[in-house]
Amino acid sequence: MYKKTRWNSQPLDIWRAKYAKGKFIDLEGHPTHYMEKGDGPPVILIHGWFHDSQMWNKNVDILANRFRVYAVDLWGFGYSTRAAMDWGYPLYADQLIKFMNALDIRKASLVGQSMGAGASILFCVKHQERVDKLVLVSPAGLPNPSPFIDEAVMQRCLKELLLNRDGSRGLMLKTMFIYDEKSIADGYFDELTRFHKIEGTNEVLVGSLRNDFFDRLLFEIDRLGKIDVPILIIWGRHDKSVNLELGEKMHSMLKGSRLEIIEDSAHCANYEQPDKFNETVMRFLWGEDHESERLLHNSRRK
Repeated sequence: MYKKTRWNSQPLDIWRAKYAKGKFIDLEGHPTHYMEKGDGPPVILIHGWFHDSQMWNKNVDILANRFRVYAVDLWGFGYSTRAAMDWGYPLYADQLIKFMNALDIRKASLVGQSMGAGASILFCVKHQERVDKLVLVSPAGLPNPSPFIDEAVMQRCLKELLLNRDGSRGLMLKTMFIYDEKSIADGYFDELTRFHKIEGTNEVLVGSLRNDFFDRLLFEIDRLGKIDVPILIIWGRHDKSVNLELGEKMHSMLKGSRLEIIEDSAHCANYEQPDKFNETVMRFLWGEDHESERLLHNSRRK
């Protein structure tokens, strides 16, 4: 009889050898996994909580037609280190500057989703000279009166994560991140949660939630509004984790920013509506020109 691999059970080195698809770099003693593709100006993709660099699978190839794309596994996620750390935006902004320095990336555009967008905001405030453009996808950061839907659901998820129950991850995905369950068919859940089988992942997920840092960037967002950097904000119309009203508020705070609302999507618009997402991001990063249209058209034909 087939026996399922238990959550939070596999040695990191063994699971890396089996499933990690990218490269590794040591950042001051902390192994960091990342994927790299394409040529051109650098673009760094930064995933959100619960996810890893695999969340950009439907976006990397399109962006790599014009850019050198890096999709990074934040510490504690994907196939990067599981060493115990103080999970939060300062840690991830520090990881990002170390990553850029190690690869001699002097300046890059950042595309961050949710927690990854929060890390991008803090990074830009601290290192604005290293940021070309900023794309924030359903960014966390503003005070959120009911983060992650409902306190009862959150407590249930935390409890089940600690007990390694199978239903907790599916519940999180369906209630917090996805608008239409049809969009996550064809093995998406297994691919998304594969790194959750690595020892120490539960401790990261629960520890980061208990650190309660996700919506603590009001001051930094206000400062970002005074920085001269092009900003695109993307929001799924049906986002329940970080409500669209917060997107409209952030847009009003970031003078000169552009807000794009993607229909039929929730917290992960880049996965649920990749064509619209890719077109919107490509035009913003590269510019509204005919060559951009040609590349998008040719990519869809492949």
